[in-house]
Amino acid sequence: MVLFLFVIMLMNMNTDTEPRKKKWLKFAGAFSGGCLLLVMVAALKEADLQNRMAQTNQGEIGLIKNLGMTLFKDYVVPFEISSVLFLSAMVGAVVLGKKE
Repeated sequence: MVLFLFVIMLMNMNTDTEPRKKKWLKFAGAFSGGCLLLVMVAALKEADLQNRMAQTNQGEIGLIKNLGMTLFKDYVVPFEISSVLFLSAMVGAVVLGKKE
């Protein structure tokens, strides 16, 4: 996330020299944001937050090693999809913010 904000900061976007965006581009951004909101609401709706219990008195909880093993074994596909999504968002931010 910090890298993404750093790229946006380096683009040096000034509002007076910013070109007008096309309407279809604004619509596409609003549609993408709405789809993301819909997915997040659906994921939170399916989450069973009431019956969650915290595990205590176990020495393996909270270790970075266990987090890495879980990310790269059980969740490798969503992890890689999110990395490609962040990379494409960064490229998109540079392309949209580039001065013509």
